[in-house]
Amino acid sequence: MCFGLSATAGTAQAAPVAAWTPKPAPMTTPWTNQVSVDSPLPEYPRPQLTRPDWANLNGIWDFAVTGADAGQPATFPDRIRVPFPAESALSGIQRKITQNDKLWYKRTFTVPSGWNGRRVQLNFGASDWRTTVWVNGQQAGAAHSGGFDSFRYDITPFLNGGTNTVVVSVYDPTETGNQAVGKQRIREVTPQPGGGIFYTAASGIWQTVWLEPTASAHVERLDMVPSLSDSTLKVIVRGSGTSGHTARVTVTSGGSPVATVTGPVGGQISVPVPNPRLWSPEDPFLYDVKAELLSGSATVDSVGSYAGMRSVSVGKVNGVQRILLNGKFVFQTGTLDQGYWPDGIYTAPTDAALKYDLQAHKDLGFNMVRKHIKVEPQRWFHWADKLGLLVWQDMPSMDNTPSDSASRTQWEAEYDRVIDQHRSSPSLVMWVNQNEGWGQYDQARIADEVKAYDPSRLVDNMSGVNCCGSVDGGNGDVIDNHIYVGPGTTTPTATRAAVLGEFGGLGLRTAGHEWYPGGGFSYEDQPNATALNNRFVGLLDSLRENQMPSGLSASVYTEITDVENEVNGLLTYDRQVVKVDAARVKTANLALINASRNPPPPITLPVDQNKSLRVTTPGHTTKYLRHQEGLAFTAVVDANSSGLLKNDATWKIVPGLAGTGCYSFESRNYPGQYLRHRDFRVYKEAGDGSVLFKADATFCTVQGTGGVRLSAWNFPGQYLRHINSEVWLATPGGTHPWDNPASFTEDTTWAVETPWAP
Repeated sequence: MCFGLSATAGTAQAAPVAAWTPKPAPMTTPWTNQVSVDSPLPEYPRPQLTRPDWANLNGIWDFAVTGADAGQPATFPDRIRVPFPAESALSGIQRKITQNDKLWYKRTFTVPSGWNGRRVQLNFGASDWRTTVWVNGQQAGAAHSGGFDSFRYDITPFLNGGTNTVVVSVYDPTETGNQAVGKQRIREVTPQPGGGIFYTAASGIWQTVWLEPTASAHVERLDMVPSLSDSTLKVIVRGSGTSGHTARVTVTSGGSPVATVTGPVGGQISVPVPNPRLWSPEDPFLYDVKAELLSGSATVDSVGSYAGMRSVSVGKVNGVQRILLNGKFVFQTGTLDQGYWPDGIYTAPTDAALKYDLQAHKDLGFNMVRKHIKVEPQRWFHWADKLGLLVWQDMPSMDNTPSDSASRTQWEAEYDRVIDQHRSSPSLVMWVNQNEGWGQYDQARIADEVKAYDPSRLVDNMSGVNCCGSVDGGNGDVIDNHIYVGPGTTTPTATRAAVLGEFGGLGLRTAGHEWYPGGGFSYEDQPNATALNNRFVGLLDSLRENQMPSGLSASVYTEITDVENEVNGLLTYDRQVVKVDAARVKTANLALINASRNPPPPITLPVDQNKSLRVTTPGHTTKYLRHQEGLAFTAVVDANSSGLLKNDATWKIVPGLAGTGCYSFESRNYPGQYLRHRDFRVYKEAGDGSVLFKADATFCTVQGTGGVRLSAWNFPGQYLRHINSEVWLATPGGTHPWDNPASFTEDTTWAVETPWAP
């Protein structure tokens, strides 16, 4: 496919590099020492709007820090490697930046001679937060406020025909302001204990800076929305200086033409894509797209792009509201991805590193990633599009709920720009407006407005509506709970699919790969890799066996990598160690995805009938579940057993006391007394009518080999298990003696048989 990524960029004169040296990174990733000094991140930064001519300005710039209210300094005593944040080791600065500081950048460049007669655009991938630019002493347009969206200036009027000087100032108050900040917090840049779920700030320029020549009339953006209902790609070509021009859009597949359609600039152009090859995680097929601006019959501008044909929606499947991809339910299993790096903080050291985390998801069998309150460079979305990962994109939150209208207006304007920048990416399937109530306000209004602004995607009005004082707007396409460790129960409504926006958080400290040795924390520490694998795969199996059949459409595991002092990653923060058994995790994820496509029939038990539950564990198949002195045990029962034992081993199966669709087990010889779990042990006790008792005495069926598994109604994924003749509620991968992984599945599988005492 042709994305213009291999085009030769024009050369821009770089500042001298002799005085610059890197700082030692707190942790070294595999790419830390691969970063070029004077041309880091050399790849074309905007894969969905490409032109062959451009000049990368990444590299060594002069640098200074002044007071927040100061003007341009007379001297720039330091050097910084752009585009790495000033707090990062890869920048060569690695210092704490506060609300009392202003960052200053300076370098020179010459415009390639081949660009004569064209306009010159100065592009910034992203700079956090308020950025002002001067070229040859003249300010280039208004200051840009926003830390996560790209912006540019037409600097043609300020160029002098020779060596030009660009100066950039950036003011970033981080959490002391009231702008979109995500998880950044002002703190020392070297590892220290504490910090919780918030991390080192990333101030200033943090994405690629580049020059690009354009015609006076040129394309500024392509908005591309696939329409499967009529097999067309809806394209809006947005441009500048385009009065009197038309647009021509050509779609090709593997170099072969699909269709070409001409239409108005700024209007919708429907390009037919007959029998489209649908984009999906299993087949992330991309069509090439070319958009041209025409003046009469003459082409005045041409850009390259790509698109994927796919749809995302919610709809009923077997009466349950589900997330649908290309019209079909497929469970979305992903991780929470913070996008932080120990060497570059917000900025991945190389493009290969940026791709690595996404490839790691694929290698582990995930089909989705939730980008958590950070927005990545456009090349990250490019890799998600190419590799085939569904993306949930969070809007970075404010630290506090804004009371002033200016902050709200600013945050919403930034959100709109983020949507505009990424609205054509086929991998992006859901916008997540707010998280756990952070900076929350007007949830319902914002959800409606985001849906209206981009109706082609799902909208999550609040991730974690059950958490932390958050308020559910009541609308959007999904209802989203956070449950640690989970998976817990999230129930769909008539209009919203159920998703588990965060769960898991299993921790494992890895010696030699800790941000602050001994300072790591997690939601549930694991003693070793074996325990982590057993527990994590147990959670994935529970999703397949319990939560997905009960109505869950997606889950997000916390998290793909450790981040600073969080050690609940599947990978270490330095990306040097994959903590889990990748093959085993991939198998569990694929089983979950496949089960959503081909759901097994529900397992039903005969209601209001007496039955006996026989052990299926090899070597113990003559044992049955019985009660004795109020406790549940297993014992050998045969024709010669006493009448009392046969009665004790007989249970009346009744509708679940806590919920229909599940079951309760009433004692044959003690009517009104039921099997129930309490503090993990299983008892035979009289019902007291309480909600707790009803929940503890209700079990849901899961298919087992040669029998049925019984999962606790109020603790899905914990199973009725016999061990050493005792009966417990056991957790796959759990830490208790009764969670022992040996013969776990067999011990939790019961054959429902003819009762010993009819």
